[in-house]
Amino acid sequence: MTDKGISRPNNEDNFCVEEGSGFFAVADGLGGHASGEIASKMAIDVLGDYIKRTSGADEPYIGEYEKKYSEAANRLASGIRLANKTIFEASANNAAWRGMGTTVAAALIRGDTLSIAHAGDSRIYLIRANSIVQLTDDHSLVSEQVKQGMLTREEAEGSSIRNIITRSIGNNPLVEVDLDEIALMDGDRVLLCTDGLTTMVTDEAILSAVMHVKKPDTACSELIGIANKNGGKDNITVVAVYIYKGEWLYNIKTLFGLSGT
Repeated sequence: MTDKGISRPNNEDNFCVEEGSGFFAVADGLGGHASGEIASKMAIDVLGDYIKRTSGADEPYIGEYEKKYSEAANRLASGIRLANKTIFEASANNAAWRGMGTTVAAALIRGDTLSIAHAGDSRIYLIRANSIVQLTDDHSLVSEQVKQGMLTREEAEGSSIRNIITRSIGNNPLVEVDLDEIALMDGDRVLLCTDGLTTMVTDEAILSAVMHVKKPDTACSELIGIANKNGGKDNITVVAVYIYKGEWLYNIKTLFGLSGT
């Protein structure tokens, strides 16, 4: 679900949900830059098309293949690099689009494995056993200052330069993409979101909202409502993915009186 928030006149966020292929992504067009909404849509469209087109195909990777990660993670990275190239070239060839860019956070689920890739400060969270863990690192100036011990996490939350990012899609001919992979468990919840949520809603409030609702669409709606209630200073996009490995099958068997494995 996406919402323009209270303060912004238009929505520069975009997202993709492809349950069949296990592909999910969010993108946040850079505020203050030209055509952020075009950049975010272009990123989602190019990345989503690449994931569909390369499913089961023997297509060469764009950029370096990272051997410590799976084929799924490297496909995400290649798709983001292709999106970066597409946006950069479009910006260079159209004066009205000059300087446009976007963040991207993407996930691909294959069996029990969650592969993620991102650039920028859009986030991916894992919610498990009543705890929340941020799986991505913010590519932002204040995040770098926290890592260097120049700011505390609490000071970073209230910093006036919190929205300055150090990495994005489309502003340079090449982009570094962060990858990671984790094993999923039954009952896990994966949350992808733009900073319109995380600047308005604490991790603890995100955890509480997601754990107390049974449907992902309801979780998205509640989180956007909380963000707007707290000020809604930016566009808000949330993708919630609930992982069920066996419960759905048990419920179907119970409903129809079936037995066996």
